[in-house]
Amino acid sequence: MAVRSAVLELRARLLRALVAEDGMSTAEYAIGTVAAAAFGAVLYSVVTGDSIVNALTKIIDKALNTSV
Repeated sequence: MAVRSAVLELRARLLRALVAEDGMSTAEYAIGTVAAAAFGAVLYSVVTGDSIVNALTKIIDKALNTSV
């Protein structure tokens, strides 16, 4: 029984060590923030571009002018 108990305790310790997440460090936060800002800038430039605005306008016009 002592061996089984020791094995179960070791397993529990290993699982806690593998699952434990203390959070991101400052460097990881900085990289994540810069990446999110860059993604936002690219997304904004794509969405506000003329081709997207024209495509959305055509889709809305077609939907409004369609007879049911």
